[in-house]
Amino acid sequence: MDLETLNSRFGGDGISFSVGPGNLTVARLENELGMAELALHGGHVMSFVPGGGAPVLWMSRESWFAADKPIRGGIPVCWPWFGAHPTNAQFPSHGFARISEWQVKSAGKTADQVSWLELGLTERQVAKSFFPQPFDLRLRVEVSDVLSVALRIENTGDEHLNFSAALHSYFNISDIGNIAVVGFDGKPCLDTLDNTRHVQSGSLKFERETDLVFFDCEEDCFIEDSGLKRRIRIAKSGSSSAVVWNPWSDKAGRMPDFGNDEYRSMVCVETTNALDDARTLAPGKRHTLGVVIGVA
Repeated sequence: MDLETLNSRFGGDGISFSVGPGNLTVARLENELGMAELALHGGHVMSFVPGGGAPVLWMSRESWFAADKPIRGGIPVCWPWFGAHPTNAQFPSHGFARISEWQVKSAGKTADQVSWLELGLTERQVAKSFFPQPFDLRLRVEVSDVLSVALRIENTGDEHLNFSAALHSYFNISDIGNIAVVGFDGKPCLDTLDNTRHVQSGSLKFERETDLVFFDCEEDCFIEDSGLKRRIRIAKSGSSSAVVWNPWSDKAGRMPDFGNDEYRSMVCVETTNALDDARTLAPGKRHTLGVVIGVA
């Protein structure tokens, strides 16, 4: 749909569509409690600002905004594989959902002032070489003083559907030296940098590149930021795994869509169905991966 049609059919009451960076179509959801922006490219939430607060999500100043590339920052939707494709290294990292054009399905505002938008993606919108099985993805984004993002996966085919997934959330922080990630104490963990497993002890602090996958973790976790004097709560559903990531200086310098010094202002705490937590759906079945993000 063009902008005029999108605004005519789905706009109004704090919901609007406009041309964003790279000429990508961007939806804005705004009410007295908060604001969020998302690109139809990738179904990608780019920003969330609770009323009167600082930005909660982080975006790289070096991000690509192109139809064939992922956006760096915000909340990329990783599906139907998380990380590299298991058998084809030529396929896009973290799946095709984050580089596909999603369609607006519905939008509105509830009686308690929550603005919402629902996007859709099916196998008809992607190359069959990526994923020949039928599926129906729906992404629902709700904005108030908290941000709610829910990815619903439905198997519309006749065979079992295997996938891994993530809501790959990048959070805006004062400085990586000022924060602690709390909520994974006692949880089993895979350190992907050296492929070793251990049990986490205490909160997470950062002094080097970090890429950890946690398991058996369905509880809320928190980013405690002494610099911004706030605590970000991350409450997930449909997930028993999570990823905590910061590239640090060396890897940041090797990434063309990531500023060399930007690792200090971000941390990823990702809601996932990763590795041991990958899922299988029988024909006709659904699974929803969700996260609610709030600030105190």
